[in-house]
Amino acid sequence: MKTHNHLESGGNSFAVLYRLLDLFVLVFVLVGTTQWYIAEIDQNYIVLLLAQVVVFSYLAEGFQLYRNWRASRFSQSLWLVIFTLTISFVVILIALFLLKSGADFSRVIISVWYAVSVVLLVSWRLAVRTLRALQREHGLNIQKTAIIGLTPRGVQLMQEINATPSHGLEIIGFFDDRDASRFPEEFRSKLLGSVNDAVMTAQSGVISRLYICLPLHADKRIQQIVEQLGDTTLDVYLVPDLIFMNLIHGKLSNVGDIDTISVFESPHLGLQNYIKRSFDIVFSALALVALIPVFLMIAVAIKLTSKGPILFRQDRYGLDGKKIGVYKFRSMKVLENSDIVTQATKNDPRVTPVGAFLRKTSLDELPQFVNVLKGQMSVVGPRPHAVAHNEHYRNKVAFYMLRHKVKPGITGWAQINGWRGETDTLEKMQKRVEFDLAYIRNWSLWWDIQIIVKTVFKGFGGKNVY
Repeated sequence: MKTHNHLESGGNSFAVLYRLLDLFVLVFVLVGTTQWYIAEIDQNYIVLLLAQVVVFSYLAEGFQLYRNWRASRFSQSLWLVIFTLTISFVVILIALFLLKSGADFSRVIISVWYAVSVVLLVSWRLAVRTLRALQREHGLNIQKTAIIGLTPRGVQLMQEINATPSHGLEIIGFFDDRDASRFPEEFRSKLLGSVNDAVMTAQSGVISRLYICLPLHADKRIQQIVEQLGDTTLDVYLVPDLIFMNLIHGKLSNVGDIDTISVFESPHLGLQNYIKRSFDIVFSALALVALIPVFLMIAVAIKLTSKGPILFRQDRYGLDGKKIGVYKFRSMKVLENSDIVTQATKNDPRVTPVGAFLRKTSLDELPQFVNVLKGQMSVVGPRPHAVAHNEHYRNKVAFYMLRHKVKPGITGWAQINGWRGETDTLEKMQKRVEFDLAYIRNWSLWWDIQIIVKTVFKGFGGKNVY
């Protein structure tokens, strides 16, 4: 399952600098290119530059270009910046074409602007990476780090640090009060002593950073450790355990002077909500226009082969569990929308011949682009279940209702991974919810686009779709 859990050293303090560097490159290259080619930059190019800055910044935030990447995925981050820049230029060129303004701009200038920007955006990232590597080779900016608690979360943290040398952390080992015989043999050599030994080590100045990876129910012990460490000058971090991290977004906020940590929270807040919604509006509007011929053919096929309406509106739960009416092409001889809704099964007599094809190919879901345009759904998100199914599963599957912290989608991460269709066992629904929650925790516009592409080329039909 896809996950973006990652360690951030020193927070995201460099993100603002990275954003400014990227924008500086875009401005510097265009100004330099116009001065070289036409000896001046006129008003048209200034407007073009502002438009490009806005589009690039929008896409960069949506694709989460400035989050910390693992060293093993550095090449992927380079491809992402190239992709983001390319898409931004494509959007600008399409806009110039639609506005019939292409003749006002030199193709040479725009081509050079794009090509040189790609080179410089990649080059400064490579330069920063190389500089950090040289610093580490000479022992600079490396922080000796220890972990209190040889727990599953502590081991995961060690593996994360070892896989991310760019953060400049070096694990020297673990401290734990339990006897070494209680740990797997492969980790015993990394056990340096008890928690009291950790305090003494910290006071000696051997380490400069310490992570506490004890389960949160050991709050009294954690408080004791923190009080002991108050007599040192090292940086101390508390790492939530695995159970808590499965739910948390890890976002710090405050109410007045009281600090809070989000446990259940939608990822689509502030700018992220704007990015998600604007993408949904543009994509659904274009899809509805492009699919008009398909809609007409399906409507005729439904009308000629069975009695009843073309469209079917069924109650579903939307954002925050509020009831919405979801549109579908009618695929059954009956229109079930009561407190009891029976899921379609193999060779279900209620399904019409045309309906069977529509359901298998998911074409019956296409009218939901109207729901997206109305703001009730998103293009990508957890699939909405019938209200009756929600009430049935909400007390049987842990954290089931957290699916409704975001708008339901036409397609989703669970669906393209095969967890679609009939859920005749509790395990199938648990797996679907697991993938839905992973999507909510790790959302990005770039991930949405990947899911849409996979849906188009792979489809999200499956063996359990009837």
